[in-house]
Amino acid sequence: MTDKSKQASDSPREGQPERSVGRPSRGESDPEVVSRATRRRFTAKYKAAILREAERCTESGSLGAMLRREGLYSSHLASWRKQESAQGQAGLAPKRRGPKPKPQPSAREKQLEREKRTLEKRLAKAEAIIEFQKKVHALLEIPLSRPENVEDDS
Repeated sequence: MTDKSKQASDSPREGQPERSVGRPSRGESDPEVVSRATRRRFTAKYKAAILREAERCTESGSLGAMLRREGLYSSHLASWRKQESAQGQAGLAPKRRGPKPKPQPSAREKQLEREKRTLEKRLAKAEAIIEFQKKVHALLEIPLSRPENVEDDS
């Protein structure tokens, strides 16, 4: 090896980061890195305090400095201001994520459902009895007579 080739292999090429001794390479996992990021949650009190502090930022660049210090984005302020103007302090409270829970049926609805089930059972029994009677009449060859007070459906 010549001196120039040795120097080229020892120093990193342009555009590639220099590897530090003791740091894991790209293939190894860093034990300090969280495998799954957690969603940040802000309390209503914190949101209100940040909004008040943002209102006090009058100098050029002070709002950006405050956002960097707190690790926030301007979109946070915009959405929090919108929530506060629409619903007041209650609008800043955290919302439950996910689908809304199904409303619980009232006592009257529960009673009506029970009555409906019992009536459906009675109807099924009555229909079974009628079908049985039709089969008995067919086997015994007894003609079925229609009651005179029943109107035709056709």
